[in-house]
Amino acid sequence: MASLTLNWVQLAAIVGALQGLFLTGVLIAQRSNRTANRLLAALMAAFTIYLAWGPYYTAGVIRVYPHLFGISYLTPWVFGPVVYLYARAASDESWRFTRRALVHFVPFAIVFVLAAPLFAMSGPEKIALWERWSVGGVTPPLSTVDPFKYVSGLAYSAVTVFYLRRHRRVVEQSYSNVERVNLRWLLWLTAGTSAIWLTATGLKVARVRTSLRDANITFAMALLTYSIGYIGLRQREIVRYAATDSPVTERPEVDAAALPDKPETSSSRQYERSGLGDHEADLLETSLLRVMEGEQPWKNSELTLSDLAARLDSTPHKLSEVLNAQMGQTFYDFVNGYRVREVQRRIKAGDARSLKMLALAMDAGFASKSTFNEVFKKHTSQTPSHFRQTVGV
Repeated sequence: MASLTLNWVQLAAIVGALQGLFLTGVLIAQRSNRTANRLLAALMAAFTIYLAWGPYYTAGVIRVYPHLFGISYLTPWVFGPVVYLYARAASDESWRFTRRALVHFVPFAIVFVLAAPLFAMSGPEKIALWERWSVGGVTPPLSTVDPFKYVSGLAYSAVTVFYLRRHRRVVEQSYSNVERVNLRWLLWLTAGTSAIWLTATGLKVARVRTSLRDANITFAMALLTYSIGYIGLRQREIVRYAATDSPVTERPEVDAAALPDKPETSSSRQYERSGLGDHEADLLETSLLRVMEGEQPWKNSELTLSDLAARLDSTPHKLSEVLNAQMGQTFYDFVNGYRVREVQRRIKAGDARSLKMLALAMDAGFASKSTFNEVFKKHTSQTPSHFRQTVGV
């Protein structure tokens, strides 16, 4: 091979592979939450191999070094499982990779066994097989299992999104600020991998020629790798979630606006897990409302269920039971309701004329503009700016 000419897709793949290799090293060196970081490092290593092998085939390097043929074929089988397990580890620092987690890699093991004869081929045989694959796609026995990698990728993407959404709801039982706790960037990562799987599946179903399909997927994966380097490593605190004194039972969400002004009669309430009696629950609710109105702890953006329970000389679990069963709200919605009403009060008082909306939000206890806008609209069904226009300020 006298010279090597690369197109823009191949260059993007090479740069992406180098980025992935760099991230792999950085993540392995991280000492905090090692399980999560090592899983993300494994994902970056798989991305690196997949991206690096793109130019290996398309630029004809395989004709000079044919013995590397087939290695990248195995990597898509680990993308979905590793993203899911990383989400588990990143959202729960106590989670550990055990033997039970190996079940997620059974499909990879099966494909490895089926592909093993390819690795034993001679150089000329590998080149000849690659040329057949380039024209007609993967040959038996791998052609039998090949479609299932798309099923696996899409299924794991869906499971990961479901897990992260459920994780957010659980965290909302303990935190008033989930800007970093809910791992929003992980939802973004999952959305990125899901989009790639959807694109790959669509191109496969549409029978787009292999070279064009691979080019699109390679470029998309390179962009995802760049983004992980920029966004993922900027997360200063990847895990903040800590369980309460005992697990909080997740209850169906209740629309606070649909609740009656007075709680239901005490005989209809149930406190199955905390052992709260109706009288104690009523006293706790009264104390809670008095503290929220008088001491305004909600102005602390980092207020947690445990913090508030300590102020009330109660336990996080009892307080959560009262919020869920008696008031029909999560801790997150309950606290942020006060913050929203404070911003509304100050807008009506004319403070928005001299202060920016973000300043009002921060004073009320919100931690970011995005969370403020999201919560304000959830509680009032309108944006802060629209509310300001409505009251004529």
